[in-house]
Amino acid sequence: MNKKGWTLVELMIIVTMFGILSLSVSSLFLQIWRFYRITAVQKELQEEARTILEVIMRNLRNGRSDSIVISRHNPQQPPYSKIDFYTVEGSSVSYYQVGRTLYEKIDNRQPRVLSRNVTYFAITFPRSYEMNIVSVAITLEKELYEIRRKALHMASEKIMVMN
Repeated sequence: MNKKGWTLVELMIIVTMFGILSLSVSSLFLQIWRFYRITAVQKELQEEARTILEVIMRNLRNGRSDSIVISRHNPQQPPYSKIDFYTVEGSSVSYYQVGRTLYEKIDNRQPRVLSRNVTYFAITFPRSYEMNIVSVAITLEKELYEIRRKALHMASEKIMVMN
């Protein structure tokens, strides 16, 4: 008698092979997704940091060096996390960090949010004898997946205040 079909052993081998294959493929897809997420977040943080530094540099270069005051917005913020100055046109400009948010305030207008991903923002005079050169450092951090985060530190070139 010629019976067609599968034996129990053959079925168990096929199920085991299918299980191993599906585990390895799902692990591969998870790794690909994590890699994509890391590179996407890194790109977002780089673009955000470049935009922030460009805005700050543009206004600082147009500022008056004798009007620069580096301080903090409130006692809970780190030292050197706020800069106030006047431009040559007479506008008052402030950049400051509150929590993880970086603000820009020009004259008496409502503060504008530049970023909600800031973990560190510091402004210093890199040389005590040259008060027309300002250094700006910023660190941005964003959630990746699960409980992991991606941080990006951007330190700007020293900015020369032209006036």
